[in-house]
Parts: sequence; structure tokens; C-alpha cells
Amino acid sequence: MELDIRVPIGLMFAVLGLMLVLFGAFSDCSIYRVSLGINLNLLWGAVMLAFGLSMLFFGRRGTAAHRTTLGSPEGRLMKTQEKESGKKLPSFRPN
Repeated sequence: MELDIRVPIGLMFAVLGLMLVLFGAFSDCSIYRVSLGINLNLLWGAVMLAFGLSMLFFGRRGTAAHRTTLGSPEGRLMKTQEKESGKKLPSFRPN
């Protein structure tokens, strides 16, 4: 099983970012007097959520592109050429 590291990292950041956004949105505004009235939980939660969602997007996109390349007609053609010639053709896929 080939798991892209971006997927669990993106999931972790997305969940923690969502928790911070919800806490920042529903918390009491008086606790932000120390930070000059800036709701840092909401701000950094949104940043973490955006980062996590982008990691999930690129992680899923990368694994989907890899799967479709292996199942493509060109990939099958390369496999048959490898079998016929008896030597391995260069590829970008790690062994």
C-alpha cells in the first residue's frame, strides 16, 4: 500500500485548524484583550485549515495521478515491450 505522507499530515492540520476556527468563532471576545483584540484562534485556525486542505488536495491528486498512469494504455504497452525485449525500460516509478 502506497500512502502519501501529505494525506495524514493534511488530515491532522485540517482537523486541528477546524477545531481552532470553531473555538475562535464561539469563544468569549474578552479573552482577546491581551492580544490587542485580535482573534488569533480564528486567524491561525483558518491558516491551519487552509494548509491542511491543500495538503489533502495535493496528496490525493498525486496518488490519483500515479494510479491512472499505471493503468493507462501507455503503461501496459511499456510492460509488454519490457517482456518482449527481456530488459527493463527506464521509468519514473520507484521500485
